[in-house]
Amino acid sequence: MEWMRVKMMQFVVHLIPLRRLYGVLSVGTLLLCSLNSCGVYRFSGASIPPEAVSLSIAQFDNRSLVVVPQLSQILSDRMRDKFLAESRLRLQTADADLTFEGSIVDYAVAPAAVAAGETTSLSRLSIAVQVRYTNRFRTAENWEQRFVRYADFDAGLDLRQVEDQLNQEIVRQLVDDIFNRAFVNW
Repeated sequence: MEWMRVKMMQFVVHLIPLRRLYGVLSVGTLLLCSLNSCGVYRFSGASIPPEAVSLSIAQFDNRSLVVVPQLSQILSDRMRDKFLAESRLRLQTADADLTFEGSIVDYAVAPAAVAAGETTSLSRLSIAVQVRYTNRFRTAENWEQRFVRYADFDAGLDLRQVEDQLNQEIVRQLVDDIFNRAFVNW
């Protein structure tokens, strides 16, 4: 019976630090919840000025030498979808607090890897966009930047076979890069 009492005491002694840990975790959870509700920080990682309530994303022009007609629409729509889904901002066509404008400046296919006999084994589709971000409240945070992303594909395939899929993949990466540059200050 004595050994059982000793085991119970050891168990209780181990519970005391767990109760403290539970208290710390509870306080930490409350802090995180309060940060989420203040409007400056969201769990998506977006840090948006609290005074900003509206967003404008202009239709991106396609100024590349190779023009894919639907690419401009796809890029603009994906930006609107992501920015609205991952922020508290509402979309406006003019006079918004935060504005994004830009154009597709390059759309190119080039060899990515050379195989034996100097033939191309992989081709690379790359898309470059020039983006201008304007913050009405914090002009020091305004910027203009070129973003480039690419995807490789088997050189034995015709680009038309994989182009839609590659465009979707590259546009997703570009939109993530633009969003992160504007709102994620890591």
